[in-house]
Amino acid sequence: MHEIGIVRQMVRTVTAFAEENGIREIREVVVDCGELSLVIPEYVEELYPVAVKGSILENAKLNIQMVPGLAECEECDEIFNVVENKGWCPNCGSFEKTVLSGKDFSIREIIVPEGS
Repeated sequence: MHEIGIVRQMVRTVTAFAEENGIREIREVVVDCGELSLVIPEYVEELYPVAVKGSILENAKLNIQMVPGLAECEECDEIFNVVENKGWCPNCGSFEKTVLSGKDFSIREIIVPEGS
């Protein structure tokens, strides 16, 4: 379960950002979780409360936005969802593709209350 390390690093990153910018309270953390990232969102949600206990994020909501795993077929240039099509181009049937999105797990936004 590599999600433990991912959640801990996310907490360290957001905490460091808050300290560097004089932020005293965080209301919400929005993250992008790629469909092809191998990160299981349910595990991240389960681990989050434990990882943020006693930190500036303790009362902050975690908002996970799923990013579809899109690819471009190298044979016919079709853009398609890799998961929905099990890696095969729905247009020409080729398995040769360039992944365009959905491989990353990243912090998109940190929402703070006004005046923080």
